[in-house]
Amino acid sequence: MTQSPNNSERHPLCNTAEHVFTRRQLLGGSTTGLIGLGGLGGLVNPLFAKEMKSKEKQVLFIWIDGGMSQLESWDPKPNTQFGGPFRSIPTTIPGIHVSELMPKTSQIMHKLAVDRGVSTFDNSHSAGVPRINRGDPKDRGVIYPYFGSAVANLMGPGNSGLPPYVWVKPGSGGFKYQDAGFLGPKFGALAIGEGEPPPNILLPETLSSTNNADRNSLREFANQQYSQKRPPKFSEAQNFVYDTAQALMQKRSLFDNPDPKDVARYGDTPLGRDMLIGRKMIEAGVRFVKVNSYGWDTHGDNFNAHASLMPRFDQAFTAVVEDLDERGMLDHVLVIAMSEFGRTPRINGHIGRDHWPEAWSIAMTGTGIKQGAIIGSTNDDGTWVTSEPHDIGHFFHTWFNALGIDSEHTEYINDGQPLPIADEECSPIRELLS
Repeated sequence: MTQSPNNSERHPLCNTAEHVFTRRQLLGGSTTGLIGLGGLGGLVNPLFAKEMKSKEKQVLFIWIDGGMSQLESWDPKPNTQFGGPFRSIPTTIPGIHVSELMPKTSQIMHKLAVDRGVSTFDNSHSAGVPRINRGDPKDRGVIYPYFGSAVANLMGPGNSGLPPYVWVKPGSGGFKYQDAGFLGPKFGALAIGEGEPPPNILLPETLSSTNNADRNSLREFANQQYSQKRPPKFSEAQNFVYDTAQALMQKRSLFDNPDPKDVARYGDTPLGRDMLIGRKMIEAGVRFVKVNSYGWDTHGDNFNAHASLMPRFDQAFTAVVEDLDERGMLDHVLVIAMSEFGRTPRINGHIGRDHWPEAWSIAMTGTGIKQGAIIGSTNDDGTWVTSEPHDIGHFFHTWFNALGIDSEHTEYINDGQPLPIADEECSPIRELLS
């Protein structure tokens, strides 16, 4: 099976609002009047199952930039020389504990899968961030795409018309073509900065929709003339960006003031607000949504920093998983939460933890993932992986397979050159796949 970087408009995605059911509506609704039709299970369940089957798969990728400490989150080591001051607490999986800084997450642990045996190589941000986001394929003389661009290319944007790869982040927005690597700028990320809509998302009052359509027709004609004797890559990307911008203009309501109840559940914090927008983007049909959180590089005062940061993550992460689960969307949405590495077990002279790629954790849930699978282990001090170590290439294989992509036989075609979509020396982590 091969996939060309230029062949992306496939696989329609159903986004009809009338088709959305919540698990609460499905399981808790009255069966009055349905007895003669087979009851709730006889009537609604097949319809719901068919609807869920028709949904195309999506990804919510939560990027904890700087390096979340595995010891203050997924793999605590209390009462050890490097364990720190925080206790561990039990979860909904018997025998599995997480840091006391994650009380809400501990109550949804049975819905998650966590690998505590992650072992990567690069201990700098400049090397670790791109390596982790690209899956560390072999050097082929080309720049590989980030995971979001890869999914946008391999699976297409769906029929929402919205950008296939949206990045919700603090700071500035704009179009980040660099993520796409050799796939070309068309598959870059549309960054939504500070949860605000892109500038100029609304037409000026002086410009009618008819005039705007005429302008776009003129633009398309000019682009065709321009591209006749030039490589089409950039003109195609420009057309694609314009078209998806037009679709986004019709979804201005995504940026309306959120329901105060949602804000209270997700947290009135940058991560909480951005996670809520991320969920709305997924509901609107965006193929791949990345939500960013910054400030996790805790070389100094690690414990106070995590005492502040972890509750924000705990609240927002739990809220989005519960919302997607209640809506039945975990059946087709893959959720991943990770950093570029973990943090050192050893505590430095500034009461901080430094970069530690040798032994850390990644969490996930959703489509194709075995819920409640807690795999991998580290030694008593958390310094080394004692189970079979998994590098980032193993996770790319795993996530592609969870999305229905055969990672070991699917290839990119780059100017006639076949390229593997994931590291050939790695393979899927079967213990994580449902």
